[in-house]
Amino acid sequence: MIWKASDRPPYPRRVPTYTSSSGDDLQYDDRGDGAPVVVLGGGPARHPDYLGDLGGLADRVRLVVPHLRGIGGSPLPDDRTRASWWSQAEDVEALREHLGLATLTVMGHSAGCRIALAYAVRFPESLDRLVLVTPPAAGLVETADDLPAVRARRTGEPAYDQALATAMQGPPKDADDAALNAWQQAIAPLSYAQWEEPQQRHAATGPWSVGAVAAYDSVETPPTFATDLAWIAAPVRVITAGEDGVVGTAAPIALASVVPDGMVLHVEGAGHYPWVDRPEEFAAAAADALAD
Repeated sequence: MIWKASDRPPYPRRVPTYTSSSGDDLQYDDRGDGAPVVVLGGGPARHPDYLGDLGGLADRVRLVVPHLRGIGGSPLPDDRTRASWWSQAEDVEALREHLGLATLTVMGHSAGCRIALAYAVRFPESLDRLVLVTPPAAGLVETADDLPAVRARRTGEPAYDQALATAMQGPPKDADDAALNAWQQAIAPLSYAQWEEPQQRHAATGPWSVGAVAAYDSVETPPTFATDLAWIAAPVRVITAGEDGVVGTAAPIALASVVPDGMVLHVEGAGHYPWVDRPEEFAAAAADALAD
């Protein structure tokens, strides 16, 4: 199975709306059938089209994918803090109520994992299960960083070397959407285990929003957030990828040890978007994480 942005799944893609706790109408994608899983995209602030069907996971479960504030069909609010990672946990809770569910199974990818963890801390009674896919865990755990070692294995690949050099310079200052997206395209090879046609096509899917990125980081992390993770009672499954040149593997693995019921599922030969590099292996790992 190869991920293709142009593929059309055999199930309908529904795009309904729900009303947030602040009264704003927010949009979400609704794909597949079966038990619903709320999937929070990353970026931060990247259009969730980049998630696709998560390597065929939508053939097994129903994927409910909210458009985060300032992205896609969900407008950026006047109060930018409403679009922070901390506040958007309230939107997830409003979505649960809209769906008529007693509890939610929540999956986050990359920066979306921070919203997922905020939801777990703020609404513990509403969470049934948490699945974190390649989560950035810096600042939440204490462990040796293996990201330099992961990147060193790719040294000598021209596209990878150029992407790393660009990434080390940081994003352009005072960037608009076009400049930010151009920079993201330039560093994209870091996110995959190989840089071939499927990966290049995926990298061009799902633009970032400068305004939404700024809003996402508009609040300080609560001082007790890291220690509060130890009180998450729901099962937490962390999916790591062996060639993740964005967050590595050591910190995500350590994150699984912080919570009482944590477990790691590893996808070898995959990067930060494991459903692109290894779709079948990722879908199997995700299914296990959701059903064990």
